[in-house]
Amino acid sequence: MNKLKSILFAFLLISQAGPLLAQAEKDAPPPPPSGPATSVVVPSQAQSPRDNTATEVIENPYGIEALWKQGDFVARGTLIILIIMSIGTWYIAIVKLIEQRRLFKDWREAGEKFWAAKGVNAGAAALREDSAFRYIAEEGAIAVKDHSAMPKQQIDVNSWLAMSLDRAIDVINNRLQTGLAFLATVGSTAPFVGLFGTVWGIYHALTAIGIAGQASIDKVAGPVGEALIMTAIGLAVAVPAVLGYNWLIRRNKTAMEEVRSFGADLHAVLLSSAQATARA
Repeated sequence: MNKLKSILFAFLLISQAGPLLAQAEKDAPPPPPSGPATSVVVPSQAQSPRDNTATEVIENPYGIEALWKQGDFVARGTLIILIIMSIGTWYIAIVKLIEQRRLFKDWREAGEKFWAAKGVNAGAAALREDSAFRYIAEEGAIAVKDHSAMPKQQIDVNSWLAMSLDRAIDVINNRLQTGLAFLATVGSTAPFVGLFGTVWGIYHALTAIGIAGQASIDKVAGPVGEALIMTAIGLAVAVPAVLGYNWLIRRNKTAMEEVRSFGADLHAVLLSSAQATARA
């Protein structure tokens, strides 16, 4: 009987020890992986931080410099034409802006000094020597003087004076319009010049693909980049030219309105002076 109780007690201990051992195996940390020992390299403190960082300068193989070095004479010629167009556009725009500002300054000066003078000749002498308004006043005074020396009944003084002043005003207008045709030409042709460079770059890309036999990115990246650069330069040249042309044309229109207004007032003054001299 005692043996039976001992056997039952041992059986209960074994049945309870199994789950406890399984739970202990789960809670135990995993063993370190077997294999060759890995060594950790600790950098020396005496080593400079600059030695750990590798400084490498990577040049862009598809930029403008690469375009100039790798491009043929057609690509270089197209780029030179676009550069000349851009330089000419900015030069003309700046020069015409200075001329317009000078003309507006002369208009304000004529309003202050010319009409305050005692006569046309005195008023013209009070203005700046290269003033457009002084030029018109002098031409009007010369026209009245020349008409007085003409034989009678050929042409009346009104028509003669009007033609002389109109010619002087046309000279001023032509002077203001000088150079604007270049801006209009650049604005209308620069995109097509850039497009020509684009087509030429695509042609080189297709040639590279045909020679290589495969359309890999390293074969077509250069020519396609050349094409895109040409397109961008063409637009960068054309847009300022168009904007500058429209802006300068608008300012010229305003300036010529002031010039014609001055010419009309001068015509009335000179006509009345000439008629008074004729009656006397």
